[in-house]
Amino acid sequence: MKNKKDLRSKRSPRTSQPKIAIVGAGYWGKNLVRNFHQLGVLKLVCDLDHSILHQVQSDYTGIHTTDNIQSVLNDKNIKGIVISTPAASHYKLAKQALLADKHVFVEKPLSLRYAEGQDLVALANKTKKVLFVGHILHYHPAVIRLKEMIHDGDIGRIQYIYSRRLSLGKIRREENILWSFAPHDISIILCLIGEEPHYIDSVGSNFLHARIADVTMTNLKFPSGIGAHIFVSWLNPFKEQRLVIVGSQGMLVLDDTKPVDEKLVFFPHIIKWQDNIPIPEKAEGIPVSLQRVWKEPLKAECKAFLDSIVTGSKPITSGEEGLRVLRVLEMSQKALQEKENNNLLFSAQTVHTPSSLPGHAPNIPYYTHPTAFIEDGSRIGSGTKIWHFSHILPGTDIGENCNIGQNVVIGPDVKIGKNCKVQNNVSIYKGVTLEDGVFCGPSMVFTNVFNPRAEIRKMDEARPTIVRQGATIGANATIICGNNIGRFAFVGAGAVVTKDVLDHSLVTGNPARTAGWVCSCGERLSDELRCSSCNKKFTMGKDGLQEF
Repeated sequence: MKNKKDLRSKRSPRTSQPKIAIVGAGYWGKNLVRNFHQLGVLKLVCDLDHSILHQVQSDYTGIHTTDNIQSVLNDKNIKGIVISTPAASHYKLAKQALLADKHVFVEKPLSLRYAEGQDLVALANKTKKVLFVGHILHYHPAVIRLKEMIHDGDIGRIQYIYSRRLSLGKIRREENILWSFAPHDISIILCLIGEEPHYIDSVGSNFLHARIADVTMTNLKFPSGIGAHIFVSWLNPFKEQRLVIVGSQGMLVLDDTKPVDEKLVFFPHIIKWQDNIPIPEKAEGIPVSLQRVWKEPLKAECKAFLDSIVTGSKPITSGEEGLRVLRVLEMSQKALQEKENNNLLFSAQTVHTPSSLPGHAPNIPYYTHPTAFIEDGSRIGSGTKIWHFSHILPGTDIGENCNIGQNVVIGPDVKIGKNCKVQNNVSIYKGVTLEDGVFCGPSMVFTNVFNPRAEIRKMDEARPTIVRQGATIGANATIICGNNIGRFAFVGAGAVVTKDVLDHSLVTGNPARTAGWVCSCGERLSDELRCSSCNKKFTMGKDGLQEF
């Protein structure tokens, strides 16, 4: 029998871990610093902000710091560089690191241009270095389990995927919300479907800056017939990170804001067909336990980068994978830019008078896109614009200087005040009235019959809804008929309104509940009901707040 000394001598020597430098230790970089330090491989932190470097020195004994990127590139003991700087600098820094013979971990997105991403991938292959992109969800235990369940056929064939990544967090100026939030979800959707989209479109809204989108909705269609939607916003009153996969035999919901064993839920819902009519058959959700496999996703991601350096294996989130995501981002940005350019073009032109259109008095200046259809008996105010594929039905009265987005239906017999903005994919049917200055976000919904049936006509039972002056209704919100929205109220994205909303009230959730109060300028009020932006002060009245 061999002794223990002999057995030990047969063991392969332990592979030493590569030393890592992190460039950018601020908002997200500090989390990378923590994890690579815990893995025992962090040697150097580089940042231009000396207060950040002082904090690193205080928190982590023995970690060197510098504000000079060249000293990082010249350090021969550094094998891998982690880049967590603003996206506009990713390409330049990643290229410098690859040329300096370093393995590279670059946070999402890989770069801000597809051609730059191609350059980085080619350079990594030429230098035989790891190019790793920070699409962290691939290392999330819930996503790993979700992939296994889909592979095992637990939900049948994937039919539709949608994601919602919303918060009121860090608002960037070097990139818009699409490039800041959407890469994670695009990456997972491409992985789950296993093919690249043949159709990409994106719509956005700019509120805080004229040319930087704060909210976007991206629509993807794939050759296999699968569809996907990605909704992102940094102007949401609460954090939401939800991914929904709809299959032919069930559905999976990943909600990353929930506790560990509630993050992933399987819903064995199916659609049955009776007499050529689809009938949903619902079932209770079944939480998928993750306790035994749970690891911090960021630490797992950091470990995957180290393993790729040591073994030379291609990571899941390789440069090529990052390039596929970059293509979708760039095509989505192109769609956003085309719409923005159209708006700028038409606002710079003299708005025409469609005197040839029946039902419209001559010499009333407004713009309608050639694909829009305006029926007889409707009235459009001066300066109003009506965009692609929208339909205005008889008896509709739209005030001055309104902006009606794409694929909007209004009427019949609907009254809309002046200076209103109706975003894409909204239908405003009979019974709904918008007063002046109302904002309707993308894909929000008005109902007009409380208990509709397909085979029973109930339009004579329509319940009226009034949206008062200056109110805002967020994207994907639903307003149940018969409930009024108060003056300057704010209905959060995705909220479902089932009762009247008071003046200046902020409501969120399903059913919508009061979550605070907002000023007429749109800013949230303090506990003393004062606006920090315009300094207005309010007091409580019988219908909500009123200016003091």
